[in-house]
Amino acid sequence: MSDEREKLKLHHLRPAPGSKKSKIRVGRGESGKRGKTAGRGTKGLKARGKLRPGFEGGQTPLSMRLPKLPGFKNPNKEYFAIVNLETLNQFDAGTEVTPELLRERGLIRHRGRVKVLAEGEVDRALTVKAHAFSAKAKEKIEAAGGTVELID
Repeated sequence: MSDEREKLKLHHLRPAPGSKKSKIRVGRGESGKRGKTAGRGTKGLKARGKLRPGFEGGQTPLSMRLPKLPGFKNPNKEYFAIVNLETLNQFDAGTEVTPELLRERGLIRHRGRVKVLAEGEVDRALTVKAHAFSAKAKEKIEAAGGTVELID
C-alpha cells in the first residue's frame, strides 16, 4: 500500500516555480499602467494595427519597380524595309533595281514593302522600282538621269 502513495502521477506534475509568467493585458483603461496607447507610443506605423498589402517598409514596392506592360501596338501600321541612295551606288549604271535584287544582295532583310530614302548621293542612272520614295530621293535619282517606278 505504501508503494502506491509514493508513486508519481500525472496530476502531481507542476511547472518549475517562476517559469510561467502571466500575460500582460494592455489597453485596459487610462488609469492602468498600460492603458490609452497600450505601450505603442503615439501615431506612426507601429502604433497602428495593420500594414497595407504590398508595403515594404518605405522601400519602393516591387509592383512599382517592375516595368509596366507595353502600350498600344497598331495592327494596321505599315513597315518598310529602308534603302538609302548611297547603297544604290553598288549597282552598275543602267541596272533595274528591284526589291528582289536588293534582297539577293543582302541589302534589305525584311519581307514586304521597300522605301527609298534620300540619305547620301546617287551618281549613276538607275531604274529604281520600290513601293515608296521620299520626295528628295525621287528628285536625286531623276537628277542623276535615272527613273523611278512605284510598285503596288
